[in-house]
Amino acid sequence: MKRRHLFGAAAALLVTLGLAGCNEDKKAETAGQAASEPAKSYSWKMVTAWPKNYPGLGTAAERLAERVNTMSGGRMTIKVYAAGELVPALEVFDAVSRGTAELGHGAAYYWKGKVPTAQFFTSVPFGLSTNEMNAWLSKGDGQKFWDEAYAPFGVKPMVVGNTGMQMGGWYNKEINGLGDLKGLKIRMPGLGGEVLNRLGATTVNLPGGEVFTALQTGAIDASDWVSPYNDLAFGLHKAAKYYYYPGWQEPQAVLELLVNQKAFDSLPADLQAILTEATRAASRDMIDDYVYNNALALDQLKQQGVELKRFPDEVLAAMQAESEQVLGELAAQSELNGRIWASMKAFQAQVEPMHEISEKELYNWR
Repeated sequence: MKRRHLFGAAAALLVTLGLAGCNEDKKAETAGQAASEPAKSYSWKMVTAWPKNYPGLGTAAERLAERVNTMSGGRMTIKVYAAGELVPALEVFDAVSRGTAELGHGAAYYWKGKVPTAQFFTSVPFGLSTNEMNAWLSKGDGQKFWDEAYAPFGVKPMVVGNTGMQMGGWYNKEINGLGDLKGLKIRMPGLGGEVLNRLGATTVNLPGGEVFTALQTGAIDASDWVSPYNDLAFGLHKAAKYYYYPGWQEPQAVLELLVNQKAFDSLPADLQAILTEATRAASRDMIDDYVYNNALALDQLKQQGVELKRFPDEVLAAMQAESEQVLGELAAQSELNGRIWASMKAFQAQVEPMHEISEKELYNWR
């Protein structure tokens, strides 16, 4: 009897082991089939505010697309559209918000008519430097506020580059005092444009591709654009006589990647990470590009007889005082604006003492 029970138990065990083995075989077969199936691919569109392959800006968008394609092994491809190819330059934000394109490449102050808060996230007159702005966004509260400002529109913002400190702009008349700003027609977007309006100028917001013609035909008397690298590419030295500095209106200028939030959420985690890290790499690549090429371009402009001029102290002092008023009023427009401006000022006060004894001292001695 004991022997029969032992044989029965052994047989049952063998059957159980056999069934388990079959189940494991089926699991392995299913896993093998899943592994052999091609991963889902994503084809996205990126609309930009820049002319096709424009140095530093248009080329940065193309490089980002190439980097994402390479990093994803072709699972994510991005087709880049220059300004006007799919949507006009100043409608990039709306296109991403609507889902016409999954990505946009531009500057936040271009959308101030729709999102007044956005102006804080390109540049603030007499405000944070490039390194300070990047640190405020990534280590301070900046990115949190930026996300909050764009969330109602279904848009996720990312830093995709920075041009560094800009020039004061191209002028067809000399600025020797505050009186010379009266009636001046100048292309200047963002908060800097509002400051000049208060000082008697008339400002307009034109996309980059229209600046040269407007200057050359006299439709405007002056224009800021970026810095020597981009200004030389547009040939602005052929349309205006004087090149002013410093770039008080944009001590740095963040470029942003706009991402449709629903599209981003639909990506698997690895592609989300690839897009995020590719954008971070693009940001570093852009600032390196500008540091290197601005030096070369400035030398070329000097060789072509460009007259460099510094804004008089009287004018800079008035611009700075008016900037404080403009920023205070913008901060008062909403509770979010107030929090952003308070955070930026606090961050600047926190980092300034270190820079007073480091970069500033070095630059002065050099």
